[in-house]
This record gives sequence, C-alpha cells and structure tokens, in this order.
Amino acid sequence: MNYAVGIDLGGTFIKFGVASSNGDLIYEDTISSQAETGPDKVIENIVRATIMSLGRATELNICPLGIGVGTPGIIDRANRIVLGGADNINGWTQIHLADLIEKKCQLPVWINNDANMMGLGEQAFGAAKNCSDVLFLTIGTGIGGAIIIDGKLFGGYDNRGTELGHIPLFSDGLPCSCGGTGCLEVYASTNALIRQFENRCKLSDVHLENEISGRLITKLYKEKYILAVESLNDHWRFLGRGIAGLVNIFSPQKVIVGGGISESGVFYIEKLNEEFQKQVMPDCAVNTKICAAKLGNRAGILGAAQFVFIQKNNRNS
Repeated sequence: MNYAVGIDLGGTFIKFGVASSNGDLIYEDTISSQAETGPDKVIENIVRATIMSLGRATELNICPLGIGVGTPGIIDRANRIVLGGADNINGWTQIHLADLIEKKCQLPVWINNDANMMGLGEQAFGAAKNCSDVLFLTIGTGIGGAIIIDGKLFGGYDNRGTELGHIPLFSDGLPCSCGGTGCLEVYASTNALIRQFENRCKLSDVHLENEISGRLITKLYKEKYILAVESLNDHWRFLGRGIAGLVNIFSPQKVIVGGGISESGVFYIEKLNEEFQKQVMPDCAVNTKICAAKLGNRAGILGAAQFVFIQKNNRNS
C-alpha cells in the first residue's frame, strides 16, 4: 500500500492528512490558515500541517511518497508557482509554493488548484468513482471547478484554464472579482444566493433576526417562504444554465456538485436537474447525470493525495 500527504488550503482553514492509495484517510486534522495575515503566515501554516502529517506517518511506520497541495488560484504546474487569482488569501500571487515546502519537509511536492484536487478526489474515491469523464463544481463563496477527460485532469494549455465559475452568462451583467462581468459565480454562488435573498427582503421591507446564510435560505425554502423560494429558483436557473453550457461542450458521464449548499437535501439536486434539462441539448446530455458530491470536506485531502500517486505513476511508467 502506498501513502501520501494531502493538503487542502482554504481561506479559513487548512485541512490535511495522510491517505492511502485506496482512499483511506489514516490521519486528518484542521488548522487555521490565517489567510488575512498574508502569504508568509499561510506558508508557515502549510508547512506546520505537513510536518504534523509526516510526524503521524512516522508514528505509524509509514513512508509517504510525497505531498500534494490543493491551493486557490491559477497554478503554473511546470514551474510549480501559484500565479494569482485567489481572492480569499491576501497577497497569494507569484508564490513558489512547492519549492518552499520541499525545502522544509524533504519530500517531493506537487501542487494544483484546490477545486481540481476536490474533483480528482470525487473521481477517484467519491461520487464519480469509475467514471472517466467528469465535471466538478463546488458552490460556495465563489464557484470552483474541475474537468476530467479520459481519466485525466484537464487544465487547458499550460494549465491556465478550467475557471468554471467565470463563464460569462451575461454581457451586461454584474461585475465579477475576476475583472469581467456577468460571470456564473456572480449569479449562482452561495454568496450570490444570499445577496439575491437580502435584496428581496429589503424590497419587501422584511427584517430577519437570524444571520442570512445558504443554510437558512434552504431551511426557509422547505417551509415555503416565498422570498427563499424565489431566490433558490433563480439560483437553480442560473446554475443549471451554466452547467448546460458545459455539458453541451464536454458531455461528461457525471456532473458532481459540491459545497455546503449541495448537502442541503435531495431536493437541491432534483431542482437543479430540472433547470439543467430545460437548457441542455438532449443528445449531449443523454449519458450525463448530475449528482451531489460524497466526500465533503475530505475531497480536497484525498484528491491531493491521489495527485501524488498519479505523478509518481507517471514518473515510473
């Protein structure tokens, strides 16, 4: 059995652990990323998480093959640099992340975008296991995504693509953090859902005591609260439209939808599928099924470890 360290970097937490090549997490933990303090502290925390994982591996008499890191942003895989594009980590640009970790931990390091790692985890061990062609979308503050074609992560030329949250839905739409306008994540992320619901509350002169969140809106939807129903219907319409465009291009076996809101109940995927079916070309979607992610917070860790196994196999073949 082979083992690897998997690191999943987020704007709030670093999730990490040691995983086997069959998808068992033999150790996992979480620490704060302290992303608001800047890159030096974030890197220090990633190294700390890695050392904790390696220490546990030593206690279990395990020798990991390497370290996989999923990080927000666009990754120059050839030079192993985070180029930028991470809105949730201050100053996270031009970071020679793999080199910095290798110097501290003395093991080979491979990095990739965090959504790519999550998608890889779901394809290897989760909702898309045994599928060769998969789209993965994680719905949260923004929208991240991954594309797997013929069993391999697709990143576009020089790994600069698969920014699925930045499909431009509307030419004259709302401004997006990427610099464009009308992007999918501006209309279909959890943050967008909250904004739409808050706007409806303001227009209706409604004041709720609870903090507005995706969880609250889905709860109110189940209670048939009209403003929540209208907001979620818009959410599904926008997200279904974006997914339909992707399926018309890639025609995958599965579209895996992750993020906290996708765990709100079976109804979420059912309603999303209804809107998707209205927009997609039927012949393109004949083999496609929309599913909720299965691995939850573990997807990024397992995907990062799987990325190590893939890179090692590629080196040895």
